[in-house]
Amino acid sequence: MNNRWNKLIYRAGAPFYDYLFNAGPFARARKRVFADLAPKPGQRVLLVGAGTGADLRFFRGKELEVTAVDLSPAMLAQAKSKVNGNENIRFLEMDAQDLRFANQSFDLVIASLILSVVPDEHKCMSELVRVTKEQGRIVIFDKFQPRESEMPLPIRLLRPFIAVLGTDIGRDYQAILKPHLGGLFIQEDSPAMFGEMYRKIVLQRRASAGRRL
Repeated sequence: MNNRWNKLIYRAGAPFYDYLFNAGPFARARKRVFADLAPKPGQRVLLVGAGTGADLRFFRGKELEVTAVDLSPAMLAQAKSKVNGNENIRFLEMDAQDLRFANQSFDLVIASLILSVVPDEHKCMSELVRVTKEQGRIVIFDKFQPRESEMPLPIRLLRPFIAVLGTDIGRDYQAILKPHLGGLFIQEDSPAMFGEMYRKIVLQRRASAGRRL
């Protein structure tokens, strides 16, 4: 997978994305993932890989400052069409592996179905952590290799073919998170859809030692 190929895939898929990933089990899973987040008025929220804006409805009308970024202009156009021009939401074309924001810019960072599609999931995770404020949260909703198990043979065989469609069905979320757990703690790690395949992971960034004193 690479960004140039992914852009082509997203451009072709943008008109159909909502029918596939914002309906049925996906819509129900998204509702469960975001139902209890309760961000406070005035907080800054970042949607990384916002796609067609499937998650925007959970953050609109709550006096939040929302930024939605995506690599694909076609996806962002779909997302923009879902909101009124006077809402406090800005849309930016941006690579999730290179977020153009200052360190610790956001109180809440949402990463839905992005770690499984970026070329370098470790670089993307580092960026998610970097832009999150101390004591801020990162919410991940994505598909991963089942926890503490070997990848089943059918998945191993299908993985390279599905990657051509711009997504990886075998990434290890524990390996992705491990380098960052010194600065984060896991508030929740639970199945979200299709058994153990899709997970909801809520992380909180720890306060610095000086701030805790």
